[in-house]
Amino acid sequence: MLSPTQLFTMLSLQDKMNKKVNPEWLTAGYQYLRAAMIESVEGIEHHGWKWWKAQEKDLPQLQMELVDIWHFALSAIIIEFDGDLDKSASTIANQLNSQCHSVNFDGKTYDFSQQSILDNLELMAGLCAAKRFDVPLFMTIVEQADMDANELYRQYVGKNVLNFFRQDKGYKQGSYIKIWQGREDNEHLVEVLESLDISASDYSEQVYAGLLARYPA
Repeated sequence: MLSPTQLFTMLSLQDKMNKKVNPEWLTAGYQYLRAAMIESVEGIEHHGWKWWKAQEKDLPQLQMELVDIWHFALSAIIIEFDGDLDKSASTIANQLNSQCHSVNFDGKTYDFSQQSILDNLELMAGLCAAKRFDVPLFMTIVEQADMDANELYRQYVGKNVLNFFRQDKGYKQGSYIKIWQGREDNEHLVEVLESLDISASDYSEQVYAGLLARYPA
């Protein structure tokens, strides 16, 4: 279960990143759930579903798609509450605490606790296409992809902070250095994340500081 601190940290980071892209993002009309729908379908592709050819599940890529979906879902939830992060966090927490395992869609009730990850990804894509997002369904898919709440938080914060770091160091202007000491920034990020305690209230700041300490002067 995501803790209140984790929820608020992720919502705050998402709000800050969206403002970095467009200070008026709340009223810009961006279709975040459309983006989440596309990522859901890409998740199906990474899992593999075609019965007419040999396929192998690419779990790391599937997990990455889920982290991207969470970015878009948080954005949509923040918009729903007009930028109020406290209300957004309490709504997500209430949904998680509801212990709900089913969703009604197109006149049919789906018990997603009994469905495969492929069926649940398809259901999530359908809901997103209908401008709906179900947090318990998403967290069930996260668990089916061999992640827990802490791993979702770890990967989400890592990717978000790295995106901030890249922008601050000139990514948009082309002056950012992506390879440090012979390794890409993603590899350094993994080591930084492994060295930190995700329960720290300033976890995201620690991640940024860890990257900064490694970045070439």
